[in-house]
Parts: sequence; C-alpha cells; structure tokens
Amino acid sequence: MARTHVIGMLLGAEEDWPAAFESLLARVDPAVRRGGETHRFTTERVTIEPFNLRAVPRHSLVIDRLGWWYDLPREWLKKVALMNRVHLLNNPFTFQSMEKHAAYCAMMRLGLNVPNTWMIPHKMPPENPRFARTAERYVQHFDLEEVAHRVGLPLYMKPFDGGAWVGVSRVGDNGALHQAYDESAQRLMHLQASVEGFDVFVRSLGIGAETMVMRYDPSRPLHDRYSVAHNFLSAEIGDEVISILRTVNAFFRWELNSCETLVRDGVVYPIDYANATPDLALTSLHYYFPWAIRSLLKWIVFCCATGRRQTVDLDTRRYFAIAEREGMTYAERLREYRRLADRQLEVERYQAFCARHLTHVDAASVEWVESPEFDRLIVDTVRATFPAREHEQFIAHYRGLLGRWAAEQAAAPGTA
Repeated sequence: MARTHVIGMLLGAEEDWPAAFESLLARVDPAVRRGGETHRFTTERVTIEPFNLRAVPRHSLVIDRLGWWYDLPREWLKKVALMNRVHLLNNPFTFQSMEKHAAYCAMMRLGLNVPNTWMIPHKMPPENPRFARTAERYVQHFDLEEVAHRVGLPLYMKPFDGGAWVGVSRVGDNGALHQAYDESAQRLMHLQASVEGFDVFVRSLGIGAETMVMRYDPSRPLHDRYSVAHNFLSAEIGDEVISILRTVNAFFRWELNSCETLVRDGVVYPIDYANATPDLALTSLHYYFPWAIRSLLKWIVFCCATGRRQTVDLDTRRYFAIAEREGMTYAERLREYRRLADRQLEVERYQAFCARHLTHVDAASVEWVESPEFDRLIVDTVRATFPAREHEQFIAHYRGLLGRWAAEQAAAPGTA
C-alpha cells in the first residue's frame, strides 16, 4: 500500500532554499517502506486564501516561514495543528516565545548564563484612547540612566520581538543610551549587558535532531559571516552549545531554530535563541547550505514516515523540576536538560531511522551539489541578490565554497 505525504511550504520572499529543497527531494525520491506502507513525498507551496475551519488539509507537514509576522497564515497553522494534527515546523502556539522575551525568562529559570537583561517601557506609548487614564494612575516614571547602570554598560538595546538585527543598538554611554531609546519609538525594548572580550561568537542551527555549530561574525558582510571552521571549540564547549540549543528547542517544541552564543573564558552565554525563521539562505550559509537542506529533508521524511506529531503541550514542569533540584551543579543540570531534550526530539530513533532508510541521501546530496542543476541555482541566486557588477565575483565565490563542501564530503562524509 502506498501513501504520499504532501509537504506544505508556507513561504515569504525566499526562493533559494525552497527551490533547493524541491530539487533535492526530487533527486533523492525517498520511498520508505514501514508498517506495511510505502511512504512517498512531494511538495506544495501553500497559498494564502480564505479557508473553512472544517476543511481537511492535504498536508502531512508544513514548513512555516511566514506565520511569525503574517497573522492569516498563522491562524491557518493553528487550525491544521489543532483540528487535523498536521506536523509543523514550528509550533505556532509559542510565537510569543519566538519574540525573545519569554525565551529569555524560561532559560534564566533553567539557570543558563543569560546576560543581565531588563525590559523598559515604550518610549512612545501605545495608540489607545484608554492609555492616558491608565498612565495617570499606574505608569511609573523611571530614570533610564539608573536602569542602564543596573544592567551595566556597555549594553545592547534591542527589540523584544526583533529579528535580523533590526533595531539593535550598542550603547556605551548615556548619550548613546538616550539616542537609542528615542529612536526606539513604539518598540518595546530590552536592555541586555554586553559580554565584552568574548573569545568566539557561535551560531548553531537546529533542524530536528540535527545540529550544526558554526563560527559567526555579525560584523562582517552577510555573505562572509559564517566561517568554514572545524574544531574551533573544545569538545566540552561544543557539547554545551549543542545542549543549550536542543534544550531551547525541546522546551518550546521548536524543530527549526538557530541559537547565538558567546564564549568567554570557557563560559557559554546564550544571547539570542528564538528565531522563527532561522537563516537558510544559500548566500549566507554557503558551505553549510547543503547540510541544512539535506538535514531538513531527512527530518521531514522521518516525521512523516513515523507519524511523529508535534504536540502543543509544552510540559515545562519536568525542566523546572531539574532547575529547582538542590545540590546540582550547572553541568549536571545541563546534562539532565539534554537527556529530556534528546528524548523529546527522538534523537536515537531518528538516527536509527536514517541508518535504515536514508543511507543514500548523503551521497545523493554530494552529487546534487556537483550537478549542473545546483550550479544554475547558484547563478540564479547570485543574480537575484547582488548587483550586476558583482555577479562574476560571487558566482566564483560560492562555487568555490560549495565545491569544497562536496569534495570534503566525498572524501570523508560528515566532516561538516
């Protein structure tokens, strides 16, 4: 008996990684024999239109890259999760946590080394006729400089719901503090202490049970922020970075998320770990792009073929019970969080599934990156992204990086 799983893709303006995913899926054409059924897979780009709340969707799983900021598709996602048990990447019921604030609070309670963080009122109040009366009764005037002093300078002022570094300001003195606050206008802002003199900036990308830890420099141009660097962290620090990302993802039931951490003197500080639409672009990920698309494909096939369903229940009590257990060191707590996270993300089951059903995918992905089809994707993406005078330069740039990935994978699979 055959069953075809339709993978819905709810997209915004992106084209590179969706086209790559569709291309690799067609090339691999996974057919998983399990439970008396042969599971096959196809994709469909989801359109935005009126919907009947009782309509039954065609999709087994939906990759969501739009619901974070567009409420109509977000409500459709909630409907198909609640009524039709469609698996979602990501959980639409924790979007507030994707807006940073709740994620900071939860991970502070778990004892992670989140820098000192305060929330401050809007510079400009909400446009609501009731606000004036409320402000007269209850809004407390505050000394911005005093709060900043308690956070500690230098600091970062950043939106509680930010993304892509929009609205983020580094504040080193009172003048910069007042300027940044004035410019924040109606945005609700955090003040977060800067981790000065850090040794390395790390961005880790989690796709289901897969994790890639990458060296990152946000001060560089977008195409040059990720370094091709292996073993740049000690084994112990690298494992801690993975544990933090998986704990965050399992806690909020996210399966497609990135985490930024700073490492200073052997201490790992998570500073941003709630990204509803983490970076999957070829132009920024470059060398790591095939790994991301391949991992996304494997995780989706695993979820659909095994019937994994994303629960809307968070079950945070188990994590908080560990956080509140007396006599445990930070390392011991992190190991317990990792145990819960790996269980929720079904890491062992996923690995066994891949070993049984998807052993051909790695080699096929190398052939795909070396194919004329993938080269056309590079050329088309560069031409759509960069000015004409830079096309030749960046086509060569990305061909070189992705050719290196393919060569290293062919020589020693899994080197990334």
